[in-house]
Amino acid sequence: MARKKQKDSTTCPNCGETEVKPTKTWQLVSPLPDAKGRITITVMGTFDCPKCGHHWRGVVSKIKAGGSSVEIEGKKGVKKIGEEEEAEEKKEEGEVIELDLSDIDEDEEE
Repeated sequence: MARKKQKDSTTCPNCGETEVKPTKTWQLVSPLPDAKGRITITVMGTFDCPKCGHHWRGVVSKIKAGGSSVEIEGKKGVKKIGEEEEAEEKKEEGEVIELDLSDIDEDEEE
């Protein structure tokens, strides 16, 4: 059975207490970059509710670093640091060379 995705990891899923601070944090680094060549670092944390004592794990924030910019995604939203070049480089078309196979065969016979 699939788990329900919790909207905010700092809110207790048992009693609804808000603004619960993580008791322990650690980082998970993605081994593969995304389409823009950035590495994703996910900061995970364990939470203990002071009201009901419930214990759970969740995502604290995500950091995407690479190129000339850093993107930080947390509970306050997404913050971009540095300049990001979103304009894709235009590929220059090369010169087209057309060959006739019959010309190649004549050269080999001589």
